[in-house]
Amino acid sequence: MKRFAMGVLSVLMVACFATVALAQRNPRGTSTLTIKGKTVSVDYGRPSLKGRTTDELLGKLKAGGLWRLGADTSTTFKTGIDLAFGEVTVPAGEYSIWMQRQEDNSWKLLFDKQHGQWGEPAPDPSQCFASVPLVESKPAASIEMVTLTLSKADGGGTLTIQWGTLEAAASFKAK
Repeated sequence: MKRFAMGVLSVLMVACFATVALAQRNPRGTSTLTIKGKTVSVDYGRPSLKGRTTDELLGKLKAGGLWRLGADTSTTFKTGIDLAFGEVTVPAGEYSIWMQRQEDNSWKLLFDKQHGQWGEPAPDPSQCFASVPLVESKPAASIEMVTLTLSKADGGGTLTIQWGTLEAAASFKAK
């Protein structure tokens, strides 16, 4: 009887893990950067345009509207060192990051203390402790899948977000 119960429990555990894995409908992407011996990383879902445009998908967001930068589980930004995004300091830690449409159709990058959310829940405003402006440009070609890239820059780095004809970036320095 004990063996039977253990067998059933094992099957249930495998089924649960398989369900979670299958629920992630989009591939995951990661980017990592080392600054002053500390790691900065981003982990995100990579939805595809599938014949659509970023204007169709993100253009409907009105001022104040949020995009969670990917798909499925929220995008997680981890830093082992305090980072300065201009005048805004993001302490070492783990966050979800979001993009917020502004009145002038520009974007801001939001840092939320909560991470690992599933789907499209709007972050709790009390947990979004920092926002930084994103500098937009046009990519050389349309990018099919959401791509987040951390790259080295003088004394710090840049987080670049690309999808379709959207390209937005925020630079930071190690503190």
